[in-house]
Amino acid sequence: MTSNTSPTNSKRTRNLILVIAGTLVVLATYLYLVITQPTGLDQTATSNAGLIAMAGYLIGAVLLAAGSIHRLSTNTIAMIPVAIALNIVIGQIVSVIGLPVYLDSIGTVLVAVLAGPAAGVVTGILTNVIWGLTLSPLALPFAVVQVVIGVMAGYAARIGLFRKLWTAPLAGAVTGVVAAMLSAPISAFIFGGATGGGTGALVGMFQAWGQSLLASTTLQGLISDPLDKLITFTVVALLLAALPGRFIQRFPFAREFRVFSKQTPETQA
Repeated sequence: MTSNTSPTNSKRTRNLILVIAGTLVVLATYLYLVITQPTGLDQTATSNAGLIAMAGYLIGAVLLAAGSIHRLSTNTIAMIPVAIALNIVIGQIVSVIGLPVYLDSIGTVLVAVLAGPAAGVVTGILTNVIWGLTLSPLALPFAVVQVVIGVMAGYAARIGLFRKLWTAPLAGAVTGVVAAMLSAPISAFIFGGATGGGTGALVGMFQAWGQSLLASTTLQGLISDPLDKLITFTVVALLLAALPGRFIQRFPFAREFRVFSKQTPETQA
């Protein structure tokens, strides 16, 4: 009995340590950027700070993914590549068009709601790593924001906010506020506020009005992110409504917390 349970407990402890370590690395990186605010005439310091920030966020995101991936079922693993493609394709199109939103986390939220926060974390991290290495290096350090989105979407489903269509957008708006506060230092001190598209134009507008770089990226985030996540969570709720009950039944997390969908009587049981 002891020999069977000991390896399991050891794995759980290891995964918990990875998640805690990833969280601490992310928090330390965030605090470093906010406290030091490495901008100004010293370009060497600014460049070094950007490298430290990018490394910190990526290492933290990888640790979080490593601590979460063991929880994924076969059905979830099969769905993640589709969700990643959805994130990248829609996000790239929106970026090229220049809209002041992102819409690059629809797949992350969908997976998180159906399969739980851990699945959302893995989907979000892989999205930004693949996107950053293939199409847009800007996406790499924002992987940590996708982690937050995946976690908050998963727990929003857990407390029942995806059971009704009107509560999902509220959860999205709250998620957007948290995402904005986390992403603002990344935009300011890694990319100098120049993240392109309509969001970059908003940053420039606030700077022209006399706001600091960090304040400008924060204000831009507090406009763009809540709206973006409100739209994203609403789209996911509508997708869930369109999915057949048999598909929902493949995911115990979704069944347990009864996500919003046109479910069959068997699903509701």
